[in-house]
Amino acid sequence: MSESIELPVWLVVIAGILALIALIDRLLTPAVRWVLHRRVNRAIDELNTRLQLKIRPFGVTGRRIVVDRVAHDPDVMAAVEEHAKEEGMPVEVAIDQAERYAREIVPAFNAYVYFRVGTRLARGLATALYRVRLGYSDSDALSEVPPDSSVVFVMNHRSNMDYILVTYLASASTALSYAVGEWARLPVLQTLIRATGAYFIRRNARNRLYRRVLASYVRMATESGVTQAIFPEGGLSRDGLLRPVKLGLLSYILSAHEHGARDTVFIPVGLNYDRVLEDRSLIAAEKGSAPRTTGQKTTTTMKFLWRNLRLRLAGRWHRFGYASVSFGRPVSLNGFLADKGVKQWGALDEAEHTALTQDLGERLMRDVGQLIPVLPVSLVATVLIDAGKETLDRLTLKARVDALIDRLVDSGAHVHVPRADRDYEVTVGLRMLTLRRIVSENQDGTLHITPGDEPLVAYYANAIRHLV
Repeated sequence: MSESIELPVWLVVIAGILALIALIDRLLTPAVRWVLHRRVNRAIDELNTRLQLKIRPFGVTGRRIVVDRVAHDPDVMAAVEEHAKEEGMPVEVAIDQAERYAREIVPAFNAYVYFRVGTRLARGLATALYRVRLGYSDSDALSEVPPDSSVVFVMNHRSNMDYILVTYLASASTALSYAVGEWARLPVLQTLIRATGAYFIRRNARNRLYRRVLASYVRMATESGVTQAIFPEGGLSRDGLLRPVKLGLLSYILSAHEHGARDTVFIPVGLNYDRVLEDRSLIAAEKGSAPRTTGQKTTTTMKFLWRNLRLRLAGRWHRFGYASVSFGRPVSLNGFLADKGVKQWGALDEAEHTALTQDLGERLMRDVGQLIPVLPVSLVATVLIDAGKETLDRLTLKARVDALIDRLVDSGAHVHVPRADRDYEVTVGLRMLTLRRIVSENQDGTLHITPGDEPLVAYYANAIRHLV
């Protein structure tokens, strides 16, 4: 028993490393996790002292716990059994599929990443590209939102910059949980987006099991009071007009009313830009052009970045005009149902649920439409499009824009007039269009739209067409 055993040095080193890893895993890792968890809780408590809409416990619950809760929700399990029968597969396989969907959807909110990284990046990017302005805000009504309610921001969708712009402007009041499309599921980007509390959804998903898993997560988040932000149009506007309401996410949010006692409050939000970065791509898609490949999109993006970098280095780069956001009067779900004579949401049948969801969605989108800020490019574009083949000079353009502003103000629209100078507003709007060579000025002083760019001018006019 006292005999010595010789071991190779490399084997001793490997054994030592494995022993050290085991020691760290068993002793140090739990301690580090406890310290980090404590610091995160302290940071959230500190944030909640200044946020109007607090960060709820559900939002910071461990992701694995939430995934398990969603995947084993009774509604999801019922859908699992149906899916297994329809597809002729074992129930265990269907359960695994539901868990994969849950892992795909559920975010991994990190307050530090959201407020220290996400909001700072959002502010830096938004203000670097645009002159950001807060349009209209019903501050008194917003301050009266009950602190225990579930709040949902409802917005029109003009650009993928919407996420960044609203995150920046709302960061002083709350942390928003967005529903993000599959476009953002890139290896590094999706990790950052998940850490900001966003959850991924598949657009136009036909799989009933997937939809049930998504509905389960959205319902739980709503029941728990997580502040959310949704785009009822379901996608970007391709022609500039407001799109019809899609009921998917909205119906999932309303389903929480069957189980929870807290009210759900919807806050309408209207956005507009002097330049939408994706405008030409959206118009091409509206015309039915063949979808571009990832390589083509990458090439276009790199050309855009290179062109703007050269302008920046030459000292001829300008920001892309104004970007503005308006926040409207909150709409209480309890108040809406009371006005409709509905006492208990759970007592209604599916057809009544659908009808009320449609009614509420249209009501919210009308409110959103009235909030969309009127910006210089939209004003100039509207006058140019309405002029048709008639030739206009700068003086005539200014007179017609001035008359259009009067009409919009009389109708209650929120018109952003830079420097409180209407002449300057026309100058700014026209400059944005001429810099992009969408509009040209002849030697005799008359203005004309560059042939082929009429849909682009109409796109910006359509942003406020419903107000006109």
